[in-house]
Amino acid sequence: MGTVKMDEVWDDPEYQAWEKHVRDSVVPLLEETAVTITLIPRGQTGIKFAVELGLSIMMDKPIIALVQPGMSIPGGLAAVAAEIVEVDIARDPEGAQRSIADAFARVMHTADRHISLEDSDDNC
Repeated sequence: MGTVKMDEVWDDPEYQAWEKHVRDSVVPLLEETAVTITLIPRGQTGIKFAVELGLSIMMDKPIIALVQPGMSIPGGLAAVAAEIVEVDIARDPEGAQRSIADAFARVMHTADRHISLEDSDDNC
C-alpha cells in the first residue's frame, strides 16, 4: 500500500461530493434543531454517526445520548452529552419514549434558563 497525501484525499472527487452533501444536507438540518438526540451504536462507530455528533458538538447543540442497557459510555461522549438515557426500545418502547421525552424536557428547560441568563447579562 502506498502513502496517501492529505491533499490527495481533499482533492478526491468522491470526498468532495461527500463533503458537499454534508454541507448542503446535514449541516442545515442540524442548524434547525434545538437538540441532538442520538442512539449510540454498539460496536464499530459509523462515519455518519461520528460526523453528526461532531457537528452537533461544534454547533453547541445539547446532545441526548441514547444507550442500550449494559453499554459502556466512552468518557469523551459522557463529557459532551447533556443527558445519557438508557433505553430498551425493543423491549419497552413506551418506557423508552417516556424517558426520551423527560430528557428532552430537562434539556430544553436548561437551555431556556441559559438563554434567559444570557439575555439578562446583555442588559447589565
